[in-house]
Formats: sequence, structure tokens, C-alpha cells
Amino acid sequence: VSQVANLTLVSSACDMVSTAYASTKESHPYIRSACDAAEKGVKSVTEATASRVQPVLTTLEPHVSAASEYASKGLEKLGEKLPLLQKPVEQIISDTKELVSSRVADAKDAVSS
Repeated sequence: VSQVANLTLVSSACDMVSTAYASTKESHPYIRSACDAAEKGVKSVTEATASRVQPVLTTLEPHVSAASEYASKGLEKLGEKLPLLQKPVEQIISDTKELVSSRVADAKDAVSS
């Protein structure tokens, strides 16, 4: 999970969502109240669940470790085949806009000639 979170694409997308969430909470008092209540609920559930799940995780540790290693290797291969994962969202959007604009210009030129 930490490797996925550290991918440039994923981390930049999370930053964008976090910024939008914070901005929305700041701008709208009613939404802020609902979000604060939801955050408290999630925190309580997480804390209660963590203590109950820990013994199970300890028992499954060797299996979880093996699965994590396998997933890590797969993620490395995926990163090699998809360099897009190493780009921030803003750059992907910008590159896509440029590509579409270029293709539209090419199409206009083809039609006009």
C-alpha cells in the first residue's frame, strides 16, 4: 500500500482530492459539520477495529508478508511498463490537452486542404 501511495500519480491525485476536500469544508459550514462528524465516526471505527484485527494479522503475518512481496514486484513491473504512473496528475492533464489540441489542429488542416 505504501508503494502505491508513493507513486507520483497516486500521491498527486491524493493531494488534489485533499486540497479540494479542505477547501470545500472551509467554504461550506454545513458540509464541514457533516465531514467532521464522519471523520470522528471513521476514527472511532478504525480504532475499535484495529485492536480486534491485530491478533488475526499477527497470525497471518507470514502470508501477508509473502503477498506483499509479490505485489511489490508486480508493482515495480507495472511502473516500468506504465511510465505514466511516475507523472503528476497536473502534467498528465496538460499533456493530454496538448495532444488533443494538436490532433484537432491536424484534423483542421487536413479538412481545409
